[in-house]
Amino acid sequence: MTAPAPATQARPSAGQRRAARRERVPAVLVLEDGRTFRGQAYGAVGETFGEAVFNTGMTGYQETLTDPSYHRQVVVMTAPHVGNTGVNDEDPESSRIWVAGYVVRDPARVPSNWRSVRSLDDELERQGVVGISGIDTRALTRHLRERGAMRVGIFSGPALAAAADDAALLERVRRAPQMTGADLSAEVATAEPYVVPALGPDGQALPLGTARFTVAALDLGIKAMTPQRMAERGIEVHVLPATATLEEVYAVEPDGVFLSNGPGDPATADLTVVRGVLERRTPLFGICFGNQLLGRAVGFGTYKLKYGHRGINQPVQDRATGTVEVTAHNHGFAVDAPLDRVTDTPYGRVEVSHVCLNDDVVEGLRLLDTPAFSVQYHPEAAAGPHDAAYLFDRFVKLMEGQRA
Repeated sequence: MTAPAPATQARPSAGQRRAARRERVPAVLVLEDGRTFRGQAYGAVGETFGEAVFNTGMTGYQETLTDPSYHRQVVVMTAPHVGNTGVNDEDPESSRIWVAGYVVRDPARVPSNWRSVRSLDDELERQGVVGISGIDTRALTRHLRERGAMRVGIFSGPALAAAADDAALLERVRRAPQMTGADLSAEVATAEPYVVPALGPDGQALPLGTARFTVAALDLGIKAMTPQRMAERGIEVHVLPATATLEEVYAVEPDGVFLSNGPGDPATADLTVVRGVLERRTPLFGICFGNQLLGRAVGFGTYKLKYGHRGINQPVQDRATGTVEVTAHNHGFAVDAPLDRVTDTPYGRVEVSHVCLNDDVVEGLRLLDTPAFSVQYHPEAAAGPHDAAYLFDRFVKLMEGQRA
């Protein structure tokens, strides 16, 4: 009998060989309070600084990485195993990765998904995103919950070898800018206006100027899925730079105005456009950063949360119906508005429409005498649950009512 041929082992791909080399490169994460975590380089080798925050989503890492709201933040993934589905070219929420750094416990060695075109590790390296793996992300998350979000640095390769000791790295972390007082929207917004056409019943784009409604969307860090959700409802969306003036907003003859999500401290934002829209009584809808701007425009303050809400599993209650929605979040600031009463403002009465069931943070505002509302979370749900998709329909009804 002929002996069976010896089994052959598939040769590791170039990406797997690069990942194996990076696994042997030491890396250290240094928090501004002095705590350190040691692991291996993940993604690009080098150094990076930002605000350490954690994301509780079990999936959707590609959408998280490309969300402009994460600009200048180092994201810690609480899910222990990250990178299983690789990276594709259809799911990004913008043209690039925006996170300042990435922290995972156990990265996937080989991605496995029919849509995957490259590994997460390779994509991080390709875009120059410095990360770290092999650390206790549970301990790091507990530390951030107890001490609050703080500045952080990740160092690997020559950047780590050149440091005299951890004290030298800590000093560099403490020189990094803080998120409080940071004006970042213009850094992530589009430089030129563009149009997302409305979609017809067959899913095909309608000719410009033929849509039922036109919306001017102020890009403060908008995610690609947001105008897509409006386009699916027959809305032609004109996406404008964060620096657009009131005249430029109304040059598109909008039926409604949208304020997008975005990074930074809302206290730094110019509210001229928001107040101008409210004075003209044009239907207005804001999400996340847009919710904070609406809150400040009507007279409420904003404040920085201890560690923020970031993930796709946050429970929010619609106070009008009592319905609890599981929602997608990414915010480190919140509106300071009373939960127990309606507030009189220069634009009429305002009430808190939604509240987070974890900590009673304001998650939505509704103006009772002016056609405007906002929510702190992400109804476009990319990635995330679709419980809040009805908010886009509410925006359509607001425009219908104003036109009538």
